[in-house]
Amino acid sequence: MKAAILTDTTKCIGCNECVIACKKVNNLPPDAPRRWDRDDGLTARNWTSIVQGPSDSFVRKQCRHCLDPACVSACPVGALTKSPTGAVVYDSNKCMGCRYCMMACPYGIPRYEWDQVVPHVRKCILCNDRVAKGLQPACTEACPTQATIFGDRDELLSEAHRRIAAEPRLYHDKVWGESELGGASVIYISNVDLGFLTGAESLPATPVPTTTEHAMEAVPFAFTGAVAAMAGINWIITRRMKRQTGGPDE
Repeated sequence: MKAAILTDTTKCIGCNECVIACKKVNNLPPDAPRRWDRDDGLTARNWTSIVQGPSDSFVRKQCRHCLDPACVSACPVGALTKSPTGAVVYDSNKCMGCRYCMMACPYGIPRYEWDQVVPHVRKCILCNDRVAKGLQPACTEACPTQATIFGDRDELLSEAHRRIAAEPRLYHDKVWGESELGGASVIYISNVDLGFLTGAESLPATPVPTTTEHAMEAVPFAFTGAVAAMAGINWIITRRMKRQTGGPDE
């Protein structure tokens, strides 16, 4: 199964039950807003949020779990990977804190623990452990109106198009996340334009990694070159210091 979430904004009542469930299952501490946080409810302690959309609509915001994730392609150490469940997951043990993933994400989702001594990148992981056990994400399980539902991506796409065809006057004739940037595992149908989520009316169909892969292929060589250069500089400085103190050269 290609795990996915379909969010229907016409059914969302803004109750925040999905937000509460996400924080509970992931043991996220109470939020501590900082002045540098974006005004979308997402922080290192909030992995999903409800934002106010046009015409007083409520729109859930979370990681889109792209089919061809830009964040994964941008990470030089493999701290972000695409799980077999479809989730984009993060390994803090591999992360070196470069934050390339934050710059690469076209949806602006990953957030950084700026107030931690050893900070990590944090975001929704589509309840990967629960899904791997045959359960659904905590957020979809908690939704009282089924505004956000979980299932196979192909089946949810069919359901999305069925709803649009059944009520064309209610919905925009578009499934957000179906094809933009190669498609996503979190898709939307709505009665309002969701372009405001990305600050753009539309996104190209071409996945971001196809335009960055050549640059990222050079990253390992750049690191190797930098390490070699630093080792050379260290050798020269050490040699000069030993000469000044009368020690033997190595």
